[in-house]
Amino acid sequence: MEIKQVTLDTFQQEVSKSELPVLIDFYADWCAPCKVFAGEIAAFADKTTDVKVCKINVDASEELAAMYGILSIPTLILVRGGKEIARRVGGGEVEDIEAFVAESL
Repeated sequence: MEIKQVTLDTFQQEVSKSELPVLIDFYADWCAPCKVFAGEIAAFADKTTDVKVCKINVDASEELAAMYGILSIPTLILVRGGKEIARRVGGGEVEDIEAFVAESL
């Protein structure tokens, strides 16, 4: 599944109104762990059809980062029906992402 880059302008459509659960990867371009983790997020997105995968750049979308209280990156947040249902801070491998999503849904 394609990874959607989300901004404040597209947040409602891509996340809040999504019929699928949404996995949001909060990241920054300058964050080395985020760059490494990006490949694992892409691998997860390629394998799943049951979860929409989105990325939010905390520098470009400070309002969204503040709304979710993001203090560390990378942070994954799983949203269903417009509400946060789970959060995970830090990187990992694709298997870790799969386990996080499976345990949370």
